[in-house]
Amino acid sequence: MDRKKVVSWALYDWANSAFATTVMAGFFPIFFEKYWSNPENINDSTFYLGLSNSVGSLIVAALAPFLGAIADRGSAKKKFLFTFAFLGILMTGGLWMVGQGQWQLAAVLYMVGSIGFSGGNVFYDSLLPSVAEKKKIDFISSLGFSLGYIGGGILFLVNVLMYQYPQWFGIPDGTIAVKLSFLSVAVWWAVFSIPIFLFVPEPGRETSLKLGEAISQGWFQLKGTFKEIRQMKVIGLFLFSYWLYMDGVDTIIRMAVKVGSSMGFEAGDMISALLMVQFIGFPAALVFNWFASKIGPKNAVLVAIVFYTIGTSFAYFMTTRLHFFLLAGMIGLFQGGIQAISRSLFSRLVPAGKEGEFFGFYNMLGKFSAVIGPILLGTVSLVTGDVRIGLLSIVILFIAGGLLLVQVDFDEGERFANKYGRKGI
Repeated sequence: MDRKKVVSWALYDWANSAFATTVMAGFFPIFFEKYWSNPENINDSTFYLGLSNSVGSLIVAALAPFLGAIADRGSAKKKFLFTFAFLGILMTGGLWMVGQGQWQLAAVLYMVGSIGFSGGNVFYDSLLPSVAEKKKIDFISSLGFSLGYIGGGILFLVNVLMYQYPQWFGIPDGTIAVKLSFLSVAVWWAVFSIPIFLFVPEPGRETSLKLGEAISQGWFQLKGTFKEIRQMKVIGLFLFSYWLYMDGVDTIIRMAVKVGSSMGFEAGDMISALLMVQFIGFPAALVFNWFASKIGPKNAVLVAIVFYTIGTSFAYFMTTRLHFFLLAGMIGLFQGGIQAISRSLFSRLVPAGKEGEFFGFYNMLGKFSAVIGPILLGTVSLVTGDVRIGLLSIVILFIAGGLLLVQVDFDEGERFANKYGRKGI
């Protein structure tokens, strides 16, 4: 195992996770409502923020498999990764210049920045099989997620301190501190992305095509992959299972702050819980890899699904800050593990030479996750008048995803991947 190559690959997770924590989960939603939009009309700001998220996710979801196919045919995974990362970095840094009340510009920059973040992950994930040996793939996938948690958590902690104690950093006020936080994310993302471009080689093909030819052949390859996924029931079954249980995971990630607020918890509790998840997630992702090596990666994911089901069920009875933090701790223990091992499980099913395209499908489902969950949570909460019952409804997604995962035969899937590997394309 080439340690320089592995660490360089994993550091990209450290780099871009700052966007997920400080921008997406932390400051942008609050700052958009209180500073860029009209704080007197929360419904408008919520709508425009949701629209920005949805449009960006749909664009990436629609393009991901096609872009992955082009990258495979033209040996251009790193080029696409660089393009999307540069786009995300540029847009995130641009938030520094957005003035008060300019919600339209803020929404556009955030949307395009999210496209850069999510689009880059398609090609980052597709490089995993070329970086990791088969016996190390669970560990290396977990290493990426664990570094993402600690990297994003460290910068978010600094950003929170900048906001709460601006005088410590020589910053005039909290508003300037938040805008500087967006700039710091862009710099962090750019600097720590350098190793993956310098030390991780582009996976080679016997023949590398020019862009125009790659687009043409990528389109035919994409149609072929649709047929292969339909024929290969193992991949289809796993992707359907992944979509359901990850929908539950992503719903909790995205809606936890809103649900906590509806239950009467303070904003400070939300920030503390978010930091808690980040710093627990760092060692937990690595420990979960060890756990997966003992009982098998598929069984490890099933265990995580069981604990998510238990935790979500217990959340129905949550009444105190202690309960809230205990739930955050449980999420931190399993969130990184279920993401990392799911990624490495899928990599076992990917035929050599089609990493970009297959991970395009994988990330497409990742973008479409948290589609059913929030609607289910919101609808049940509205009908029953109780957000606790709405949260309890998410258990359905975990149970359905787990039952489907039990039926996935990964040995059969690996045999198919080997049969339709690079030589068979």
